[in-house]
Amino acid sequence: MGWAKQLGEFVTIKFNGLEIAGKFGVDGITSGKFPNGEPYTWKKRRRY
Repeated sequence: MGWAKQLGEFVTIKFNGLEIAGKFGVDGITSGKFPNGEPYTWKKRRRY
């Protein structure tokens, strides 16, 4: 996974009968916004 994050390209990782595919480590929330500029508004709701 670390190598896939550094690579920054679409990869497929297969191990123990599982397959994980995608572009790892490229998306994130910065200053309350997605990389495409849309606001990140999700909030965790706590039940008491």
